[in-house]
Amino acid sequence: MNVLGISCHYHDAAACLVSDGAPVVAVQEERFNRKKNSSEFPIQAINHCVQDGGITFADIDAICFYEKPFLKFSRVIIDHLQAWPFSLNNFLQTMPHWLQDRLTLPLTLDKELGFKGKVFFIQHHLSHAAGSFLVSPFEEAAILTGDAVGEWATMTYGRGRGRDIKILKEIRYPNSLGLVYTAVTTYLGFAAHEGEGTVMALASCGKPRYLDKLREIVHVKADGSHILDGRFFGFNKGDRMYTPRFLKMFGEERKPGAKIDERHCDLAASLQKFTEETLLTITRHLQHETGLDKLCLGGGLFLNCVANSKILEQGPFKEIFIQPAAGDSGGALGAAVYTYNCLHNNPRSYVMRHAYLGTSYSDARIERILLNHNMVFKKFDDEGLSKFVAKKIAENKIIGWFQGRMEFGPRALGNRSILGNACNPGMKELLNAKVKHREPFRPYAPVVLEERAAEFFELSGSSPFMLLAPMVKSDKRPIIPGVVHVDGTARVQTVSQASNEKLWRLIKDFEGITGVPIIINTSFNLRGEPVVGSPEDAIACFKKSDMDFLVLGNLVLDKCDNCQA
Repeated sequence: MNVLGISCHYHDAAACLVSDGAPVVAVQEERFNRKKNSSEFPIQAINHCVQDGGITFADIDAICFYEKPFLKFSRVIIDHLQAWPFSLNNFLQTMPHWLQDRLTLPLTLDKELGFKGKVFFIQHHLSHAAGSFLVSPFEEAAILTGDAVGEWATMTYGRGRGRDIKILKEIRYPNSLGLVYTAVTTYLGFAAHEGEGTVMALASCGKPRYLDKLREIVHVKADGSHILDGRFFGFNKGDRMYTPRFLKMFGEERKPGAKIDERHCDLAASLQKFTEETLLTITRHLQHETGLDKLCLGGGLFLNCVANSKILEQGPFKEIFIQPAAGDSGGALGAAVYTYNCLHNNPRSYVMRHAYLGTSYSDARIERILLNHNMVFKKFDDEGLSKFVAKKIAENKIIGWFQGRMEFGPRALGNRSILGNACNPGMKELLNAKVKHREPFRPYAPVVLEERAAEFFELSGSSPFMLLAPMVKSDKRPIIPGVVHVDGTARVQTVSQASNEKLWRLIKDFEGITGVPIIINTSFNLRGEPVVGSPEDAIACFKKSDMDFLVLGNLVLDKCDNCQA
């Protein structure tokens, strides 16, 4: 049975093909159209899923969408009416989108794909819940989902057993921890749906001096449910998500690109602390209600790796699972597995152990592309490549690393990555100056051999999807200064030989040179751009940056040989 899952129209549009219960292809539209966090109908992602899955549209048994558009539309209309007349501009801007495409998915599928078969609509947070629990290794677990807003729900508490998912409670719009985080993100001068990770990093530079004020405007109950004081937030009343009363309490907003001062750092720290406190309250209540010791997390709120670590370290659950595309792109996966397992009563047979579900390119195809671009390159076998690149990283060279199948989700997990030397205390500044051009306080992530992770990090178990930020052990911080954040944490990715042998071998060879089984891994993109999806994207990024080497499969380009290319 072939099920195609789709998410789109808001941000992080994606498609996922599930065949006989297993996701075989999953990819975001942004990797094709090069529009970061693209919301467009994912026609290129869909076409890739079908082609790479080796099927035709006639072979698709069902298409499923990651939310219920009419239920969401009812919330939008009610919200506009309640905020009238302040919502007029938003109403005029959004209604054409609703009437043109958001309410007519079956017609779009017929027009764009010629598909006239079954179409299912799965509630947004149920898609998040399914996308975490049904691909987890747990037979039974508590489930917590959270984001800005789906149809009405902003957070749900639930439990899963086998292929059965029950939502026990939901928190509804406008009461949303995710919207609070995004509102403060925009107040601090960063973009919604993109700058939240930057605020998480900024939080480590400040002190939570505004925590009591956040508690005043967001009231948290004993079970973790929360009520926002509407006098401080205006989600549909104009161009800002916060009101003049919010500005009176916290001061003038920061303009994008303006200097970041202590006040901004302290508010970020307060927001992060408040989020962690609230999530810990919720998880303690959820564990008490369910009596379970395993937890699945879904929704964009749980891309916050610092909060995830607090839940694991300080919360009542012994194990947690978060799938790598926890945000809206993962809704395509969640809708597809829910349709297969729950709506069609098929048993679960898949556990998500890696995220390598996207595009791939053979060395022969890459070579043709390089020749067409007049690029100078050298060929290596697997062993020679690993030793060469490990040596260059040890020499503090910056490597563009393009291998195998692209990762699904926002994190680069070693196949569309930029790699560097974690032992170099100046590597963060070097990467910022030569490649990423981003805020200097933002840390870079380590990728570590799974079997050695516990020696360097306060981490029990693995972290294959870079969704945890444990403490770096104090005696190891001087050894890997390039990946230690100002608060002593690191957003860790563990890699096993089974999950990514090429990356594992590279780190192993780097360890042979330096004695350290860790390198820096950051996403292969420039600031403001999506992660590279194709060799052409990688070449363009390589040309525009000061990376030293570009590795495409087993083909290596030296910047010195291609400076005029």
